[in-house]
Amino acid sequence: MSVNSIPMSWLVVGFAGQAMFSGRFLVQWISSERRRKSIIPVMFWWLSLAGGLLLLSYAVLRRDPVIILGQSAGLVVYVRNLILIRRENGNTQGTAADDPEGAK
Repeated sequence: MSVNSIPMSWLVVGFAGQAMFSGRFLVQWISSERRRKSIIPVMFWWLSLAGGLLLLSYAVLRRDPVIILGQSAGLVVYVRNLILIRRENGNTQGTAADDPEGAK
């Protein structure tokens, strides 16, 4: 499948997914600089999940087994981290996972 045969709407999905996926590193970097230590904000995991889902959709359209496998495996990690954060926030108040910068 050449780029010319990909509908514009799917190219937008692919580029949006890549932008979200790449943007998570910018969010992590800014949060770490503000705190003066390495942290992974909750928004990192949400951007990973959203970008991963969009990239997986694009990979399925392209029938690219390499990207499908890679994004599928990553989605498990992103969802699991969000579950762990939710559990931690449900059990305690004001934890490190309850990062106000992650919501920005």
